[in-house]
Amino acid sequence: MLLDNQLTPGDALCAGITLSAAGIVEAVKNSGLRGRGGAGFPTGLKWEATRNAAGTVKHVVCNADEGEPGTFKDRVLLTSYADLVFEGMTLAALAVDAQRGFLYLRGEYRYMLETLEAVLQRRREANLLGKNILGQAGFDFDIVIHLGAGAYICGEESALIESLEGKRGVPRNRPPFPVTHGYMQQPTVLDNVETFCQAALVVRMGADNYKVIGTSKSTGSKLISVSGDCPRPGIYEYPFGVSVRDILDDCGAVNPHAVQISGPSGVCVGESEFNRRLGFEDLPTAGAFMVFDDSRDMFEVARNYVHFFAHESCGFCTPCRVGTAMLQQTMDKIAAGHGTRHDLVEIENLDHVLQTTSHCGLGRTACNPVLHTLKHFRPAYENRLKSLDFEPAFDLDGALARARQMTGRDDAGAHLKTEDA
Repeated sequence: MLLDNQLTPGDALCAGITLSAAGIVEAVKNSGLRGRGGAGFPTGLKWEATRNAAGTVKHVVCNADEGEPGTFKDRVLLTSYADLVFEGMTLAALAVDAQRGFLYLRGEYRYMLETLEAVLQRRREANLLGKNILGQAGFDFDIVIHLGAGAYICGEESALIESLEGKRGVPRNRPPFPVTHGYMQQPTVLDNVETFCQAALVVRMGADNYKVIGTSKSTGSKLISVSGDCPRPGIYEYPFGVSVRDILDDCGAVNPHAVQISGPSGVCVGESEFNRRLGFEDLPTAGAFMVFDDSRDMFEVARNYVHFFAHESCGFCTPCRVGTAMLQQTMDKIAAGHGTRHDLVEIENLDHVLQTTSHCGLGRTACNPVLHTLKHFRPAYENRLKSLDFEPAFDLDGALARARQMTGRDDAGAHLKTEDA
């Protein structure tokens, strides 16, 4: 539907002008389109809230900060379907009466900048951007590309807006939400690359034709970034409701052991759950689909994800800054052969703390890779445990060895007893 669309630049925009601004919002609402970034907030409601927000200056922002491990669909859309992305943004501008748009481009996608700028210039020359677009008096809208600097946290919408304003990319407290207090505290529509493409399809196809695809609560199609242990990785498009097993069959996976849905912050499913379906009713996803066969050590997979979260924590809030480091240390302790069952219990306790006190979703999902792999692949952890009892991760008596050497003491009084340590 999306990957084989036959739209030419301006097709969806002409259809949108025929509908009118209010008609675009109604069409997107009636289509059931939900954000393709994983959270799945209804796109039409977001556009309606921005349209109705107080203020004369409004903005449209496209989140192209595709930093979730295992996701590369937006790269394909920006490379091969840039016109459709910009068309969707322009439709949003018409719908909410915005005058300015931003494409927040992932720093690692810097190589696309010149090509995307050329597409924007071509659209300006075709009167699809700029003043009085397609001859509509007062329909003024243009798009600027802003380069990120490689921070994973800037994929979160409010952190992205902070970065866009030239500040450190730290998530904001919400409410208020971007629809009323977004860029420069002004009403802002912020959606990801795929969502804007789907919105353009909705307007061109019509809401009724669009919502017959997929499921009742998850309409339309979804792009899936398939990677890992399979002979046919790449970008696949499916109607919502496709099963994990169907995707595994299509990509030729042999002896699949597990699939990580929606990146490290998502869900790891084992073989017993391969009949589950992608959609907001069951397995919501931002698009990542990482396949692991039976040669993979799922403990090491989870440990790599934990290291990723500890590295990418912005450090703003103590629970996440300290909690992700503690989780990393615990997983490293288990990997070194010093773990106990007590450590597994402590991981669950740490998850509770992060879930209830972290400032944003990074901290709240940091324990997911461990908890999900523990559920399906517990032996991968237990086989590494040294004993069933608690073992300190720090040797305090050993740390005093240098002091004993300096003082020339090595008697019993200069050593800590086990129970004291």
